[in-house]
Amino acid sequence: MGTTGTDRRIDNIEFNVADIARSRRFYGEAFGWTFTDYGPAYCEFTDGRLTGGFTTGEAVRPGGPLVILYADDLAATQQRLEAAGARIVRPVFSFPGGRRFHFEDPDGYELAVWSPN
Repeated sequence: MGTTGTDRRIDNIEFNVADIARSRRFYGEAFGWTFTDYGPAYCEFTDGRLTGGFTTGEAVRPGGPLVILYADDLAATQQRLEAAGARIVRPVFSFPGGRRFHFEDPDGYELAVWSPN
């Protein structure tokens, strides 16, 4: 994921894809993105400014990629979201590099928040 110090800002965009190699080829050829593999189910990309990832760990979702925000304090951010009316759709879980949870905004868009701690 991105770097710390960007509390409550968009940090990462994650695409659930059917074939990581196909996605790498497509985005590499189309936009010149570069890639770092983290095992068979996850590949990080960068466009030179923003990082993101391709994963086969979940089903391909219609409606676009998963927008991931960074938080210095994951628990406090979750409390703020719930107080604002967000619905937690995936409780905090660990992944290589940190922890995150997913929530739905009032219109049903699913987003995630991560922290290295």
